[in-house]
Amino acid sequence: MLRPFTTKLAATIRVPLHQAIAFQRQVHSSATRLQSNDETPVSPPASEEAKKTLPQKASHIVRSILHGSEQVRQETKYTLSKVLARGKYVHELATHSVKPGCMEEYKAVVGELYPLIVRNLSPGAKLVGSWETDIGELDTAVHIWEYKGYPALSAAYLTYRSDPEYQRLHRKMLSLLRSRKSQIMLEFQFWPTHPPASKGGLYELRSYMLKSGTLLEWEQNWRIGVECRKHHEVPMGAWFSQLGDLNQVHHLWQYPDLQVRKEVRESAWSENGWPETVLNTVPLIQKMSSRIMLPMSFSSLK
Repeated sequence: MLRPFTTKLAATIRVPLHQAIAFQRQVHSSATRLQSNDETPVSPPASEEAKKTLPQKASHIVRSILHGSEQVRQETKYTLSKVLARGKYVHELATHSVKPGCMEEYKAVVGELYPLIVRNLSPGAKLVGSWETDIGELDTAVHIWEYKGYPALSAAYLTYRSDPEYQRLHRKMLSLLRSRKSQIMLEFQFWPTHPPASKGGLYELRSYMLKSGTLLEWEQNWRIGVECRKHHEVPMGAWFSQLGDLNQVHHLWQYPDLQVRKEVRESAWSENGWPETVLNTVPLIQKMSSRIMLPMSFSSLK
């Protein structure tokens, strides 16, 4: 009788009873056909898979349904580590919340500190850009650093802790802040960071908090989406987080002004593939934000 084992199976894996009954009947029917075939040739030594009992096979199938097969999990792991990231650089997103009324003094201090880092202290570091938020979270500065891998990042941190001039300027900078945050990121393979440029205008940093496990799907859709947007604007950079706040993606764009931004974003909807990109990626988002930023005088992107 099939019902006792089937009821236990359904309760264990939490699937409807009728699905468990159908599954066991299929397995039982297959086993009966194999046993009744007298002309079946002698099989080679049984593999490890063939030695599994019916409950073991059922458990393996259920795990595959609920969590994905081991092969798929391994392929996904390989894709995220080897294909998703460009792999050439490590980037740091530093966000500083400045005390109200202190932004000009703050910009003067970091305008002295950050060129010192690039010029004298860290040959493996490059300042991608420094901006002041104009719309969004006000009294906030955003800095993006680029390092030649994790060794260069670690070496830079060690140098900062031991250099007297860095420490002097850093303490002065800290006295002007309410809080600060650091996030280590990798750039998407299909969207490399833009080299230094003086374009003028404004920059937009769009940040997305994704649902866990959806980063690969996001990347696959944006490979198409960014090609659509390239016809109307130049993408400046895109990264996904590795340390700090996780499951987060950042896209950086540049526009001459807000009116051009509006026109460019509207025109993208006429491109084949862009509406599908939006349709497919919106369900992956838990939270999103946008900030309009103005470059500081020493920024590489300005």
